[in-house]
Amino acid sequence: MLFNIALKNLVGAGIRTWLNVFVTSVSIFMIIFSSGMYTGMKQHAMNVSIDTEIAGGAFWHPNYDPYDPITFEDSHSTTPSILTELVESNKALEVLVSQASIYPDGRVVPVIMKGITLEQEILNIPTKEILKYQGKNIPILIGRGMSNYTKLNIGDTFIIRWMDDNRTYDAGLGEIVFIMDSDNFKIDFGHIWLPIEKMQKMLSMENESTYVVFDDNINPHSAGDWIKRDVKYLIRDMETIIEQDRPNAIMIYIILLSLAAMGIFNAQTLSIFRRKKEIGTLMALGMHKRRVVLLFTIEGAMNAIFAIILTVLLFGPLLYYFSIYGVPLPIDYSDMGLIIAKRLIPIYSMPLLIATALIVFLILLLVSYLPSRKISKMHPVDAIRGKTT
Repeated sequence: MLFNIALKNLVGAGIRTWLNVFVTSVSIFMIIFSSGMYTGMKQHAMNVSIDTEIAGGAFWHPNYDPYDPITFEDSHSTTPSILTELVESNKALEVLVSQASIYPDGRVVPVIMKGITLEQEILNIPTKEILKYQGKNIPILIGRGMSNYTKLNIGDTFIIRWMDDNRTYDAGLGEIVFIMDSDNFKIDFGHIWLPIEKMQKMLSMENESTYVVFDDNINPHSAGDWIKRDVKYLIRDMETIIEQDRPNAIMIYIILLSLAAMGIFNAQTLSIFRRKKEIGTLMALGMHKRRVVLLFTIEGAMNAIFAIILTVLLFGPLLYYFSIYGVPLPIDYSDMGLIIAKRLIPIYSMPLLIATALIVFLILLLVSYLPSRKISKMHPVDAIRGKTT
């Protein structure tokens, strides 16, 4: 009985009902979309790091510390034979690391120089582009960020200065052969890439490397005294950052939910208080106060259900489109040292969808129950006259 009356009231209210439903639907959409963008940003940073740096894991020289460039000069030795076999079978790639300085237009720019196996397809770095070079200079691959900072473009030459294994400084002429676009600022800026054979010869480090990255389809167990670093170890810093940032994610969700709740509360409360005379009339006709409150609570529940359905029908396709094609960002965050895609793909988890719908449903129940309960405590005559308490 009450369900039929509630439905008839909602339909009879016309534009007022659909305005409340639309406001609630927009609130649900904004919460899901914003939370999905935040989750997508974190997942993208993780995926980019694995795609461009980590792959299936790596074996490091015992002295190698990627966060301490001073160790680079002593972080090289002959690549263990078991790893060399993997490289030759295209299941791994070698990287030789050293500090260097480049001199574009007379300026001094310190860089990390990395020799890499050019034929590799394990990391998402276009090293094969260097194979096309036929000149006599040192072929160099750099990122777009490095290109913008140094003003170097394809075909430009510059002096590279390094220290070899004998602690003797030497120099040569480098030439930009390719500029790659990457969302990973760590390889996009401050690095120069060249053939590992060329770098081994330059540094008098024949057949030596600093670390070896292996494919994610294999899992070698040991390689002499070289230290194995699995994916879990290599992404530990990023996982720590994400874990430390979890309270911020929760806070953002609460803020969005609070803003949505305020909008829903204002719309629903105003709607109920405008119907004060209707509540007074129902009580004057003999309807028990509890049934009056229950009637308006049911209307609130129906409002929530209609809003969820409208969100699925109206905003569902839009959320799906963004999850496939992403959202273009107007700012390049790589200059700020952040791994954020130029087109970010939001990620919506099932717990997020269910929790958001359930919380909004409960909010609508609450904001329908409280005002109607307050009005039901009034004398029917006062409610009909529109008096305030």
